Amino acid sequence: MNRIDQLFENKSKDILSIYFTAGFPELEDTLPVMQSIEEAGADIIEIGVPYSDPVADGPTIQESNMVALKNGMSLKKLFDQLEGFRDKISIPVVLMGYLNPIMQYGIEEFCKKCQEVGVDGLILPDLPMQQYLDEYKSIFDHYNLRNTFLISPQTSEKRVKEIDQYSDGFIYMVSSHSITGAKSGISPEQVAYFERVKALNLSNPRLIGFGISDNSTFAKASSYSNGAIIGSAFIKVLHNSNDLQKDIKNFIQSVKQG
Repeated sequence: MNRIDQLFENKSKDILSIYFTAGFPELEDTLPVMQSIEEAGADIIEIGVPYSDPVADGPTIQESNMVALKNGMSLKKLFDQLEGFRDKISIPVVLMGYLNPIMQYGIEEFCKKCQEVGVDGLILPDLPMQQYLDEYKSIFDHYNLRNTFLISPQTSEKRVKEIDQYSDGFIYMVSSHSITGAKSGISPEQVAYFERVKALNLSNPRLIGFGISDNSTFAKASSYSNGAIIGSAFIKVLHNSNDLQKDIKNFIQSVKQG
């Protein structure tokens, strides 16, 4: 069974997924950051594949992409770093990236490599659903990779149900119609959207992302879904850290426990 499926089978609430950019803040920090995320008690690791034009991301994650690319990060380098990581890390690992570098690498070769190193799923914000169904779903399935689609407050009910039908793993609920970034609090409009989606009784678990940054936003998002994803706030922790292991542990525990 895929580790993402196992996680949601065993745990249905307060799932914490932590996003960071591979090769940030330093090129060889990828594996140490992953280990610290698991040790601190997160449930899913989401690794951003650096790209020169990350359109869905705000300035914090964009900047981490630029730093990682300058550090020399590439898909090939990332797979080299991930070689053998399953000896140390047991929680689900998802790669989040954009289609262009993956297509250049070769879709099948990329999926095969994901399976070989132990990656469980993919989040590709610019992959159209029809293209996924027509060209890639059979490849993803063959290599036991879960594909995650995003929905937002602007996504119609019909489209949400369609995404639910063709999703596996979980659905990524973008909390607001904006780019990523840590924001303060959750607005009444966002709550109305969370309630609207919750009322649809979707078959897939839902994780809320964009603007989740601390215990209060994590707890509130988790009360309307299965959990939440934190990215920009965590990248800031890495950027400002003098002791990665200690600062990662303190941040994740503060999110979970307040």
